[in-house]
Amino acid sequence: MVSKGITMNRRRFLQSSAVLTASSILPIHPMVTQPNRLKKIGIQLFSLPKLLEQDFRQAIAMLAQIGYRELELYGPYPFSAAAAQERWKAVTPALGFSGSGYFGHTAQEVKAILKEHGLSAPSMHTDLDTLQTRMPQLAEAAAIIGFQYVGLPAIPEEKRKNLDDYKKMAETFNQIGEQAKKAGLKFAYHNHGYGLKEMEGQIPLNLILDRTNPEYVFLEMDIYWTTAGGADPLAYLEAYPNRYHLMHLKDMKQKKQFSGDGGDSQQWIELFPYMTSAGQGVLDLPSIIDKAQKAGVKHFFVEQDMVAQPEIALKSSYDYLKSL
Repeated sequence: MVSKGITMNRRRFLQSSAVLTASSILPIHPMVTQPNRLKKIGIQLFSLPKLLEQDFRQAIAMLAQIGYRELELYGPYPFSAAAAQERWKAVTPALGFSGSGYFGHTAQEVKAILKEHGLSAPSMHTDLDTLQTRMPQLAEAAAIIGFQYVGLPAIPEEKRKNLDDYKKMAETFNQIGEQAKKAGLKFAYHNHGYGLKEMEGQIPLNLILDRTNPEYVFLEMDIYWTTAGGADPLAYLEAYPNRYHLMHLKDMKQKKQFSGDGGDSQQWIELFPYMTSAGQGVLDLPSIIDKAQKAGVKHFFVEQDMVAQPEIALKSSYDYLKSL
């Protein structure tokens, strides 16, 4: 389904980009700040996979002690599609860990551990195959653990080679989103920084936003990868209100962009050294958070991918965000 507001959205996006370009870089803090912008601060578990693999309960206890109150799971899970399980097995030797999903526990045990420490899990990441073929299993897991959003962290590289691929993916997203809604869930797409450069005269991410049904398809913005892709988070929040329901927060030591179009993992890895805890870089987090809340973002998750010394880095991010 193509949105009737494509022309309006495009005009609004171009206007927003012109006004807001680079405004989310090099923070200018107002004299009077809004206290406690974020009532609940969440954490994406891919920030500390090794600690979770070593002792899931202890890692959750540490996050709760820091102050985190929400978390976002990452897959694969016991019910994930076989293809997703095989892909995960292929990459784990390079990652240095294999834990994911429930980390050896049952869904009921995960729920009990979270409840014990005052945490909830409103969102989870899974994969395209599982979203297309395992929606009933996702709904069963949601009924136990309590998540509302089922997220796609990235479009497989082979499915975004050209603009026609993105058009097909927009239709796929509509289908997944409709099935998710029927199952009592919400589908969210997390853009990983690709699709922000013009391709055949159009910006692929804009095409996805314009061609997907707002009732079925929501988005999760990662402010780091959006910036790395050469876009302004504030411009997208301004141009597409109520489409972004989730946000990944981290900071950038200095403004950097992908060496290419951001389309492959090697380009992502090149920018890992510039990732830092919230408040220790150049992104204007107070302005981004303020705009996000006005634009309809409901859940904010710190995500510092596989960060060294997570007990220190993640506490630093939490303390900064709590101080805003």
